[in-house]
Amino acid sequence: MTDTIDRRRFLELGAGGLTALAVGSTVVLPAGATVDTAGVAQHTRRHPGAPWFETDIGTLQRWMRRGRVTSAGLTAGFLARIAELNPVLHAVIETNPDALRIARRRDAERRAGHLRGPLHGIPVLVKDNIATDDRMETTAGSLALVGSEVPADAPLVRQLRRAGAVVLGKANLSEWANFRGFDSINGWSARGGFTRNPYDLGLDPSGSSSGSAAAVAAGLSVVAVGTETDGSILSPAGEQSIVGLKPTVGLVSGRGIIPIAASQDTAGPMARTVRDAALLLDTLRVPGRRVLGHRVPRSYAEHLDRRGLRHARLAYDLRYVTGDYGPGDEDALALTETVLRRLRRAGAVVEEVTSLDPAQPDASGRIPLDDEFTVLLFEFKVQIQQYLSTLRNTDLRTLADLIAFNRAQCGTELAWFGQEVFELAEATSGDLRDPGYRAAKATSQAFGRGVIDGYRRQGFDAVLTPSNSFATSVAATAGYPSLSVPIGFVRETRPVGLWMAAGCLEEPALLGLGHAVEQLLQARERPTLAGTVPPLPDPFNGCQAPAPQADRSRTAAAPTPARRRRTW
Repeated sequence: MTDTIDRRRFLELGAGGLTALAVGSTVVLPAGATVDTAGVAQHTRRHPGAPWFETDIGTLQRWMRRGRVTSAGLTAGFLARIAELNPVLHAVIETNPDALRIARRRDAERRAGHLRGPLHGIPVLVKDNIATDDRMETTAGSLALVGSEVPADAPLVRQLRRAGAVVLGKANLSEWANFRGFDSINGWSARGGFTRNPYDLGLDPSGSSSGSAAAVAAGLSVVAVGTETDGSILSPAGEQSIVGLKPTVGLVSGRGIIPIAASQDTAGPMARTVRDAALLLDTLRVPGRRVLGHRVPRSYAEHLDRRGLRHARLAYDLRYVTGDYGPGDEDALALTETVLRRLRRAGAVVEEVTSLDPAQPDASGRIPLDDEFTVLLFEFKVQIQQYLSTLRNTDLRTLADLIAFNRAQCGTELAWFGQEVFELAEATSGDLRDPGYRAAKATSQAFGRGVIDGYRRQGFDAVLTPSNSFATSVAATAGYPSLSVPIGFVRETRPVGLWMAAGCLEEPALLGLGHAVEQLLQARERPTLAGTVPPLPDPFNGCQAPAPQADRSRTAAAPTPARRRRTW
């Protein structure tokens, strides 16, 4: 990466077509419109090498410090790039009408010698389930919340603004974070349409933070903020060759985020490099030196060491490599094995393990998915009502109201799949003292924490699994951090990630290992928008049928979600 950029070349690469952009308008492709995907591919071929939109935070800060670019120029460039590529990718639901004004203000502060921090002037996208008290919507991708008004910025958004970041817009997502129906479509929302994977337009972008991942991968923003309940940062990061970090639950404030379940929900950074993810986490985390009763670092970026694999001891848990909880993808598994050999040559000790107890090598490690799902159903009903109660300019106050809205708007909201998950959640007691809920939560959390804490007691620094497995549930139910790092591609255009998890608040160790893996492999490549947009799915056939009735007797042991990789 060169440390200089010609002003004229920057404008040619980044701001072409800006005059045609209605800054601040939504960027959703109108229904029935078509796009020329060949033109998008030509844009990529015209600008080979390492263009400005692939540049990391540190380099951009040097450019701005030396006067080679401005925050306003960067912001204009990203807005133009969104206008050009988003009609294909649908990664962004809405751009911020005040983004350029904010960027100019950050430039004025820089000229006056006032720098707020490493994110000063850096454009950032946030997922559309994170509240922003501005002229943008916060809807979880649903038409039900269009026009509603949040009471305030989510704390993490307030921290981004205080750190000098430019909130560029809202990223698309799987509607309601994939927690509406069993046959939900990764990356689809009624507001944003179908998010496409920029590496291959026909590949699943994964969810629910699909838009955040696609936007970062395609260079529509420097970094983005996603959210995860179970797998929704890690999975789209792995499928779109970026870095995704799910922090320890509680390290980042969950207030102002449209919930699924507070016991597992968290926001986290999505970036093209581990260092950028660490810098973003420095801003997102709860302020202060103590979180959850423990001291946390002043800066996570200070813990990155490219030689961090030396003497690292890593557990490669085979229980989540094959079978019910494995990816079932021989190409991806073969690539992962090749990568593990490289980690060993770099000094890491990587042990294949099949059980926490060496005396029981065939222990199944079966994830209690039914219990986890029960916890999510109970908490969602209670916590979505709490969230809705804070909104202005809406009459929707309960989950039952949302269900009724979807039925009334069946042709748009339920065009492709139903709302069975909503209905199962509504059928719960709505009482978090319910014995069924409390038992499920205890079992679910004990499993996840038992696995990771057990490996930590044996001296392992982290637990590894290939991407696209159900292993995200281990860290998710524990509330522990996990990280996805790109490790390469199979079949030329399909990215593969390596997932790693560690103990409570062990983000420094996890990011350090991730940085070492990233520097060793240098696996990420720019996407080329290969492939073709797939045909639309078959329409949902439930709009004409009577609304299904949820069975209250099943809510304490709800049915396991489909075995395909659908993440919340």
